[in-house]
Parts: sequence; structure tokens; C-alpha cells
Amino acid sequence: MNRKVLIPVVLLAGAVAAGWWFELPLRLGWTEQRSASVLYGNVDIRQVSLGFRVSGRIDKLAVDEGDPVKTGDILGSLDATPFQQAVDAAEADLGALRANLEKLKAGARKTEIAQARAAHEERLADLQNAELAYKRARQLRPNGTISQANLDEASAARAAAAARATSAREALALLEEGSRVEDIAAATAQVQAAEAKLASARTSLSDTQLLAPSDGIVLSRVREPGAMIAPADTAYVLSLNEPVWVRAYVAEPDLGRVHPGMKVEIVSDTAPDRPYEATVGFISPVAEFTPKSVETPELRTDLVYRLRIVVTKPGEDLRQGMPVTVRLPPAEGRVP
Repeated sequence: MNRKVLIPVVLLAGAVAAGWWFELPLRLGWTEQRSASVLYGNVDIRQVSLGFRVSGRIDKLAVDEGDPVKTGDILGSLDATPFQQAVDAAEADLGALRANLEKLKAGARKTEIAQARAAHEERLADLQNAELAYKRARQLRPNGTISQANLDEASAARAAAAARATSAREALALLEEGSRVEDIAAATAQVQAAEAKLASARTSLSDTQLLAPSDGIVLSRVREPGAMIAPADTAYVLSLNEPVWVRAYVAEPDLGRVHPGMKVEIVSDTAPDRPYEATVGFISPVAEFTPKSVETPELRTDLVYRLRIVVTKPGEDLRQGMPVTVRLPPAEGRVP
């Protein structure tokens, strides 16, 4: 090729290359991203799997997929018959134990004490008769009127009567003293255990109803009435209305522009003219490489930090995984 022709071609190619090089940041959106005026992310909506805390047979399911629910709404219920029976049995056991405790605290009735006192007096009378019989036998024995065997029998009868009198006296004292402190304490503990058992049975009965923990939309209905379900099984999957977060990423050079508590705006592609107010709630302390799912015009790999941005009043058009744009306030000392 002629040298005179080659030189202009080389100069023209260099000019084109230089123009392409200086235009590259604009093509890739580096100017906008480096200014940290906007970030890009995806909507993150919390989902919760709902199930019963007790096992049983599903009696009713009140909502279906797509239905909106409010906090406290009854979503479904189990057959409560066995749980109600358990509550009735626990109430009966508690009643019997409470009656026994009251009996121990009250002690013996007046009639029981009077009966024990009469028995003691009867034993004392028997003892007096045995004493008189023994004295007569001892007086008659030296004259040979009675045998030694008769005297021994009188002595044994006196001893037996004395023992019966002592036993009757102690029985009377026991009734007058009342129940032992240890017996009352043991009965009290039994009542408390029965009360806890009854509370547990009532909790299980209330757990036969599945309540919505928060406002949301039913994503899926996993079970149907008549099916047996265990506590670990899922009956519904619920998408919560709040909180709605945006998972975004900020490049390491722009990290100083963002801080927790910063007010930002969220804009979706479906409604770019209706921005949502949001607040930066979390900045990851750990750097990571740009994930492929990040919606950003930068195509090269770079270090970024993950943000969690909480939308103040989310609307119905914000859906799980939706790409959104995060508008940051202008930096101090700069023209936006």
C-alpha cells in the first residue's frame, strides 16, 4: 500500500478508537452509576408457610389462592372434638384435686372430732374397768381364791385397755391438729400441675384454628378438608403485604454516598411516574462481586455492597422479584 495512503488510514482508525474509548463510560452507564444518583435492584417480599401447631384432621379451609387476608382472619380449622374432650377431662381432674386440697386445708369436721373424743372416752372407761378387775384379782390371789392364770389374764386385759386408750387419745389429737403442712404442699403442687395440663389442653384446642399472622395474599393452598395434617406440614403459603424491601447493590467507590436511614425513592418500570418513598435500612458489612441478577448498566465485574431498602407505603404493583430503580438524593456540594 502507498505510504501516503496508509498514514491517513492509520490516523482515522486512531481517531475512531479514541472516540470509542471516551464514549465507553457513557455507553455502559458508568457516569450515572459512578455519580451514585441511581441504583438498581429487585423487590423482595416476605413469604411465610402457615400450618397448624397440632396434628389432626382438617375440618374446614376458608380461603383460596389469590384471596386477600387480614391479621387474625381464620384461614382454616381442624376437627376439635378430641381436643375438647381433652379439655373436659383436664377440667374434671383439676376439680377433684382442688376438692382434695380444700379438704386437707379444712381439716377434720366437728362431727369427726366429736366421734374421736367419744371413742377416747369409751377406751378410758374400758381401762378403768380393767384396772378394777386387776386390783380384785391381785387381792384374791394370796388367799388362793383365784389362780395365777386368772391374775395374769387380768393384768393383760389392763395393759390392752391402756394401749387402746392411748391409741384413741392420739387419734383425737391428730384430728384436732389438722392436716400436715407437707400433705397440703403436695396437694397444692398436684393442683398446679393439673392447672398447667388444663392450660395446655385449652391451648391445643385454640390451635385447631389457623389464623393469619399478618395482612397478605394467599399464594398457594397446599391441603384440602378431610386430610390429616401434622405440625410440620404446610397448609397455606402467604405473601405478606408488609414489609416490602428492595435488594440493591452499591459500588465500593460510591459506598460513602449511602448510609442507614437515608431517604430514597423507588420507581418501577410499570409506573415510572409514581415513585415510592423508602429508607435505607441495612448495608452489608461484607463486600461481594456483582451478582448476575443485578439490574445495572455496568457489565464489568466489580466489588459491591448489598443494601436492604424498606419501602414506606408499598403499593399493589410491587411484585416479588420486580426490577426497580432507586433514586438517591443529590450529594452535598454537587448539582444533581
